[in-house]
Amino acid sequence: MKIIKKLWTDSCFDRYALELLIAIELLLSFTFLGYIHIPPISITTAYIPILIAGCLFGPAESLLIGFVFGLSSMYKASASYVLPSDAAFSPFLSPAPVNSILLSVGVRMLFGLLIGLAFSFASKRKHPRIWRVIISTVAPKFHSLLVYTAMGFLFPALGYRYTSALDWDWVDAVIAAVCVVSVELLWAIYHHRTVQNVKSGVDQPIDNPYKPEKMNLFFAAFEFFLLFMAVLAARYFSQRESYMLQQHGVAVSHTISYDLLHLQLQFLFASLALNLISVIFLIMLYKYMAFKKYQGELDELTGIMGRRMFLYHCNRLQQAAASGAKRLGWFLFVDADYFKQVNDNFGHATGDLVLKAIASNLHHIFKGAGTVGRIGGDEFAVIIEAPLSPQELGQRLERFLSAIADTLPDKKTSCSIGAYQFVFPQSVKHLLSETDQILYKAKENGRACYVLKECGWQAGNGKREDLV
Repeated sequence: MKIIKKLWTDSCFDRYALELLIAIELLLSFTFLGYIHIPPISITTAYIPILIAGCLFGPAESLLIGFVFGLSSMYKASASYVLPSDAAFSPFLSPAPVNSILLSVGVRMLFGLLIGLAFSFASKRKHPRIWRVIISTVAPKFHSLLVYTAMGFLFPALGYRYTSALDWDWVDAVIAAVCVVSVELLWAIYHHRTVQNVKSGVDQPIDNPYKPEKMNLFFAAFEFFLLFMAVLAARYFSQRESYMLQQHGVAVSHTISYDLLHLQLQFLFASLALNLISVIFLIMLYKYMAFKKYQGELDELTGIMGRRMFLYHCNRLQQAAASGAKRLGWFLFVDADYFKQVNDNFGHATGDLVLKAIASNLHHIFKGAGTVGRIGGDEFAVIIEAPLSPQELGQRLERFLSAIADTLPDKKTSCSIGAYQFVFPQSVKHLLSETDQILYKAKENGRACYVLKECGWQAGNGKREDLV
């Protein structure tokens, strides 16, 4: 449970990256990419995603990739045509099913856990890059050592011992080099400024009104459709292959039919891995573009929503409330008092300081209750969704006025505030008009104050009465 919790509390970008590694692991396990044969050598690369996950994220993630690697190897070993040594990895073909599961899945998970712990140790050392190279270099031999040791212990009749992994030749040097290059390359890519910018975009803030809400559901449905069609295709081609062999005079036994389906499912897994990689990249691109749109409409000076984004957010709130139960909310206009004089007497840098202080304090005081936007030069707006009573709102506004008062050492900073209580849903145009009138009443009252206009509507009786 701790592992699952850790995986789901990391950044959204890292979760997508981990899913990509899982898909790549499946792709390597079920294609020749994971077992490259260049006569007279054969290079195994299927455990490289484990190294990358351990290096970039930690033991929990590398353990998970090890689990996927183990399941994949167990499935591949379940065909009837595999060698006796490979059949030991399948609980369906070996005489000791539990031992086979321990060998195929347990050893790979142990490898993932230990590799993740080793990289975590390396990240805390004085020269982490040197340690990463060392771990990546010895990882292939360490994997072989674990597998051969487990085979010697669980299936001694096969004749394998830990000493089978101790030989070292130029093939091992090539494999080690591939691991080192892969880990260091992915480390450099992940920590590159461009990728980190994309990461910050994908991990966009929760108050982004442009954040896609239904696109994840669309992509999930799309991936399910691909899975469904791929399963049908695998089943169809398995049957057609059996029919083709029969037409050529080859008797297709149940064993042959099973092996044909087994191969088709391997192709299915590889195809789904490619589809998953494509879908993940599409989701990340969509979220990043939504973030760029969001970022482009933030107020550059204060960092809060600009006018267009804020009004878009208000409209979305009203639309969302149209189908639900009616409830009360507040709409506020906050106007900096005598702001032109501040700019003229103290300069625009001081004026910018005042605007930042107003925005920051509004955001802090109404965080969790509402959203703040800058809709003009020295004018801000707040839409409050939380059920605040007039007394509670008044207390927050008093705190706000007190917090900004000492922004400048030689002049008291103040604001005029108009607050309009309304019933969701409400026309945004109406909110702007009503609140603007209340704001001017605050200015007529001498500024540095707030005026509230309450709504006497109560849930249940539909009564509505405006009180100033």
